[in-house]
Amino acid sequence: MKEKYNVIIVDDEYLAQKLLQDYVSKMESLQLVATCSNAFEAMEALKNNKVDIMLLDIQMPDLTGLELVKSLEKKPAVIFTTAYSEYAVDAFNLAVSDYLLKPFDFPRFIQAINKAIGNVKPNGEDAGKITADTISRSNDFITVKADYKLYKINYGDLLFIEGQHEYVTFHTTDRRITALYALKDLEELLPKDRFVRVHKSYIVSFSHIEDLDKSDVTVAGVKIPVGASYRDMLLLRLQ
Repeated sequence: MKEKYNVIIVDDEYLAQKLLQDYVSKMESLQLVATCSNAFEAMEALKNNKVDIMLLDIQMPDLTGLELVKSLEKKPAVIFTTAYSEYAVDAFNLAVSDYLLKPFDFPRFIQAINKAIGNVKPNGEDAGKITADTISRSNDFITVKADYKLYKINYGDLLFIEGQHEYVTFHTTDRRITALYALKDLEELLPKDRFVRVHKSYIVSFSHIEDLDKSDVTVAGVKIPVGASYRDMLLLRLQ
């Protein structure tokens, strides 16, 4: 029998609750045990149930989602669901599993749940600890956890991403950041109107492309190979 993970929803907005309930119901691996409208109801739910994953809003009356997580001695894997991007750094400093910026679609929800499941321990201990380098996005930047640090990378500063086996390197205007991540996942995560895959090992910023020749694209003075299977799509984008 497939293992099920107990989930609670904590959000003071009814429509947000209903959307999350719908998403949870679509995943066979999840079991909803409580829907809460504020942090105090969530505390009761956590006390009375074995909870593996908490879907948590940030802006709530009396006690915010951030304050709730800080107050918990033992916490489940936490996925923040919020309309505000400015809390991303604070959230990841609390070692949450993911940060979903409303509105988000079902595929993005699945991605967050898979991250959270990876952080759930069999004995329920240290459930919120991030065990691998993680990344989340907002409308203007991505937040990367690598080398025990948290990096905020503005889309405008990101030149290209280079895949190196199981690692990727983010090349920005002023630094390089290497993290444990899959280039294929990044291709899905990054906004498609701002970034384009040009090779099995490269994603580039569309706005930083300087020129394209038969086999290479130039980004900020760097020649990057263009794979045959990506060339036609890149040409269409450039026209």
